[in-house]
Amino acid sequence: MSKKYSIAVIPGDGTGPEVVNEGIKVLEAVAKKFEFTIDFTNYDLGGERYKATGEIFPDTAAEGLTTADAIYLGAIGHPDVKPGILEKGLLLKLRFDFDQYINLRPVKLYEGVETPLKNKSPDDIDFVVVRENTEGLYAGAGGCLKRGTPDEVAIQSSINTRKGVERCIRFAFEYCRSRNKAKKLTLCGKTNVLTYAFDLWERTFYEVGEEYPDIQTDYAHVDAICMWMVKNPEWFDVIVTDNMFGDIITDLAAMIQGGMGIAAGGNINPEGVSMFEPIGGSAPKYTGKQIINPIAAISAAQIMLATIGENKASKAVEKAVIKVLRDDLDDIAAGKMGYTTSEVGDLVAEYIIAN
Repeated sequence: MSKKYSIAVIPGDGTGPEVVNEGIKVLEAVAKKFEFTIDFTNYDLGGERYKATGEIFPDTAAEGLTTADAIYLGAIGHPDVKPGILEKGLLLKLRFDFDQYINLRPVKLYEGVETPLKNKSPDDIDFVVVRENTEGLYAGAGGCLKRGTPDEVAIQSSINTRKGVERCIRFAFEYCRSRNKAKKLTLCGKTNVLTYAFDLWERTFYEVGEEYPDIQTDYAHVDAICMWMVKNPEWFDVIVTDNMFGDIITDLAAMIQGGMGIAAGGNINPEGVSMFEPIGGSAPKYTGKQIINPIAAISAAQIMLATIGENKASKAVEKAVIKVLRDDLDDIAAGKMGYTTSEVGDLVAEYIIAN
């Protein structure tokens, strides 16, 4: 009897539904090829629902998501909703409520995709960022006093626990070992200024590292990471860092791998329900125009397949993505695909079926 998976789908706002549709198309093709079944359940969450009902994340949706094998997200962000409402009320809530304590961001330049970095090739840009995803500055600890007055005080504190830091670092070591490439793990921090938080990170990093003698370890300040990511991206294998720094350096990483239309990631709870998404936003002004590159959403589906254990299917999707990027699409770095959003999904799905 074939395996059966339940995937909760949150198409979201703007162009999110368009790119998610292509990801589902590819998932259906690869499931048929490798003889497993996927049941998709759509959840109407995002800006339009909030505008119509005032609800962001109702209890009924939370209950349904709890029983899923994974969550597949399109994009969140609506031009008529104040920034921060949907991001905190839905995106961060999903990460925190489901304890998705790892943000996993593969950074890989594929053949046929241009990077803005001079004289760099796919051999030079192939690393992974492991970002702590439920603590740090995004934990929301702080407040505001005397708002709108000359005496206003705003405080936002970075929360770092030994448990949270260690489980993130341990995941990174395990991932670096299983990735089995350079077997080098780099801690990204700011020990010379953020002396309390990154003293905890650094001590934990080297203590846990003693259990992994096969993994080379090193450390770099976040500003140095940014410089070297541009100058020498080939130096990196796996990078582990906190929530805020991870958020920043993965956007830089997206640019060097070809842009937001390529970048995908996962919000991982290794013991629970994980969520997968393209890195780009909802791009509302392009809604319905079928010009958004769906490769990031398809790659998010590929990461999801690997996480739920369908490794052969995951590799088949990546192989199809590589083929389409190399042989079919135009200058995607300049926003030119040569195909519609739906046609790109067709190309990937057809290649999977044919091979």
